[in-house]
Amino acid sequence: MAETGTNSRQSELGDFLRSRRQKLTPKAVGLAGGRRRRTPGLRREEVAELAGIGVDWYIRLEQGRSVSPSVATIDALARALRLTKAEYRHLKELTQNADRRAFVRETVPPAIRRTVEQLNLPAYVTGRRWDVLFWNAAADEIFAFSRLAESDRNSLLSVLTNPATRGLFGASWADEAQRMVAQFRATHDLWAGDPAFRDLLSRLREGCPEFAGWWEAHDVSGVAAGQKSLIHPKKGRLKLEYASFQANDDPALKLVIYTTA
Repeated sequence: MAETGTNSRQSELGDFLRSRRQKLTPKAVGLAGGRRRRTPGLRREEVAELAGIGVDWYIRLEQGRSVSPSVATIDALARALRLTKAEYRHLKELTQNADRRAFVRETVPPAIRRTVEQLNLPAYVTGRRWDVLFWNAAADEIFAFSRLAESDRNSLLSVLTNPATRGLFGASWADEAQRMVAQFRATHDLWAGDPAFRDLLSRLREGCPEFAGWWEAHDVSGVAAGQKSLIHPKKGRLKLEYASFQANDDPALKLVIYTTA
């Protein structure tokens, strides 16, 4: 039987806590190492003690069972697990009530379309599942979105599974792809169990051998501005800076704009 959105999110919460616990060492949190450990990381009992919560209650969290941690407990777990700001934000979002609506591919309002079309800089709009929904001619010259089938117009699918896009990044492809996976993880876990997101994960696993290992690591990072170094077949080497902006019309929409670094 398929998991409901709520159960899937609780399962992702458990997996996230477990992954952070297993990455910590006793030394990192000021505990004595003691005898050799059979598994990496801290024990559940140690995390519970560091957070000041009951062991059984923490185990329920890792098992993905239905519990509702308080704000104080979330803060205590974040400190105990030494979470980054992005990981802490992710933990809080995972413990909130799930959005029970099914995912629907977004549409870009006409005003945003006209704005993107008239930009001289490469720009495109993505949705919450990272589908590429609209782009201008300058972006198409670099990323060739118009040559892709609509079902393939997705930032993750393009970079991880499309040989042409993968070739744009050259030796930096693995770093870029892994960064994108960690950023997408924060979005996915809030929609875990939704058929559209399950389909995307299935295609990524099938089309990118490296994806499964990156995904199982459960790394989470925030979306920020940055740089990309590309090797374009016609334009040669490109060094671009990018920044993203959330649309007020629909917060699910994100406008990405590139400039020359």
